[in-house]
Amino acid sequence: MKDQDTTDFGYEEVPINEKQERVRQVFHSVASRYDMMNDLMSLGSHRLIKRFMVQLSGLRPGHKILDLAGGTGDLSLQFSGIVGSEGQVVLADINETMLRVGRDRIIDFGKNSNVNFAQVNAEDLPFADSTFDCVCIAYGLRNVTNKNSALESMSRVLKSNGRLVILEFSKPKNRLLEKTYNAFSSLWPYAGKIITGDSDSYRYLIESIKMHPDQETLLDMLRKVGLINCRYHNVINGICAIHIGFKP
Repeated sequence: MKDQDTTDFGYEEVPINEKQERVRQVFHSVASRYDMMNDLMSLGSHRLIKRFMVQLSGLRPGHKILDLAGGTGDLSLQFSGIVGSEGQVVLADINETMLRVGRDRIIDFGKNSNVNFAQVNAEDLPFADSTFDCVCIAYGLRNVTNKNSALESMSRVLKSNGRLVILEFSKPKNRLLEKTYNAFSSLWPYAGKIITGDSDSYRYLIESIKMHPDQETLLDMLRKVGLINCRYHNVINGICAIHIGFKP
């Protein structure tokens, strides 16, 4: 049984107050080549998956969206074009290095007129109640220390009828696909060593995927924080899943 004062860092049990710093070190290490490694690890599919997530966000011109754990800004770039000059995108991340990469990217693309930047902790968002039409978090929830606190915080800042959209690795439904995927992902630390000089960070990322709640467990977590009409879409037979919940 897990000690109440510890939490998982991949397969390792660490004191709760240490996980945030250790996750920070992981993403500080990989930030400069994060997108390159994503392309390699997903064989480019993460771009198509994120495009599907954008479609499910339900954004319209004038909307305000929080791109949480937005990192290098690839989703914020898409959101910026959808919400337009009357809308607003807040690109937020707990990691200063990742956020800096995202900010530079947004500025380079000339999309910073409706994009703001915020270094925040998902468990205690510094925004007023009912601020956003949509909160999205892509491949970030599994790195949060207290996922329930984060979900409560995300729900709080949503407007009534606003939606929370979560894209995360999940549990494949097909056993053969799961075995194939596990074999492929076991190569990530070696690729990380070659490309970024860091194998340990990618070993943690694999382990964090294994420790993340499955589709039905996460669905139940959304309901428990008061979201309604909750559902999920499996992607690539459940290697990833996109969960959606609405604020009453």
